[in-house]
Amino acid sequence: MRKRITILGSTGSIGTQALQVLEKLGDKFEVAALSAGNNVDLLSEQIKKFNPQKVCVQSEKSAEVIQGRFKNLQVCFGDNGLQELCSDTSNDIILVAVSGKIGLKPTLTAIKNHIDIALANKETLVMAGDIVMKEAEKNGVKILPVDSEHSAIHQCLTNKNGLKRLIITASGGPFLNKSSEEMQKATVEQALAHPRWDMGKKITIDSATLMNKGLEVIEAHHLFNVDYDDIKTVVHPQSVVHSAVEYKDGSVIAQLGLPSMHIPIQYAICYPERIEGIKTNSFDFAEIAKLTFEEPDFEKFPLLKLAIECGRKGGSYTVCLNAADEEAVLAFLDGKISLGQIAEIVEEMIKNHKSVSNPDIDKIFEIDNIVRTETKKLIKEKYSK
Repeated sequence: MRKRITILGSTGSIGTQALQVLEKLGDKFEVAALSAGNNVDLLSEQIKKFNPQKVCVQSEKSAEVIQGRFKNLQVCFGDNGLQELCSDTSNDIILVAVSGKIGLKPTLTAIKNHIDIALANKETLVMAGDIVMKEAEKNGVKILPVDSEHSAIHQCLTNKNGLKRLIITASGGPFLNKSSEEMQKATVEQALAHPRWDMGKKITIDSATLMNKGLEVIEAHHLFNVDYDDIKTVVHPQSVVHSAVEYKDGSVIAQLGLPSMHIPIQYAICYPERIEGIKTNSFDFAEIAKLTFEEPDFEKFPLLKLAIECGRKGGSYTVCLNAADEEAVLAFLDGKISLGQIAEIVEEMIKNHKSVSNPDIDKIFEIDNIVRTETKKLIKEKYSK
């Protein structure tokens, strides 16, 4: 029986790699629907190749373009369009690969419709992890992580009763062996030059500051229901060990593989089955000369420490953290601030944040909008070059 899958964010980094995985898997999957931003040319190519029944784009203008090219295709747009795709109960699984807060409501819609989720959207759990995981448990829905680190933990976590801690690895990004001064003054091009992974711009900048690893700690807390005290981060420049699980008897089980997102994407959408795929036979121990590990430098990478602190505090601190970081990263990419000022801006927003305990979804989006507005104002008044 072919599994029906919908991909939210099909023209992005994860979405395009997911379609490569599906192409390799042949007739095991049927693409029910695709969603994209406004990249109508790439989406058109995907429609021709995978023949979805529905597509969703960001704007009405893009919807008109796609409808003009594919007369018999069902086309929708905007947030309501995403909700429509995620309400289709003929789906077996939905890959949430959109970037930003836009992924949260469609994910909840799919969960409430008892559709399993392959999750590649960080904001869903960073902003509303408690709500999402409770809804998933209530509706008997699997949340299958796509991030390589969480996928690794999911594969290693065989017996939670004997768990001691989770160990999340970080490559260290492009500035691991650079001085703090060099990092503070880095150009956009330098910050985007990740030594191991090919990702979207926002996540690449977060990887350069190690904010991404802090967000992953928050995600791991929600995904695996593990206390922050029992989640450790280590720097592993080779990006071969994607994460590990330590048990109370001293055993450590790690998941290894070359730095490729094809593997965790395939694991998530095919779970619990393992299938020969696009990266089969890609790993050779003899070619791996050396694996190294070290403690993260929290002074050099203050956003990692700040993210974990926000996770511990709970409430709406993680909403503030995510919104402030996203706006600061966008300002850096636009040349308005330096890389080092991202941490200063996020720290100031967190310091002034009045947290709300147990916010509902509407309150989460209200706080998100307020923080974004205040962050933009702060950048304009105090930090813009």
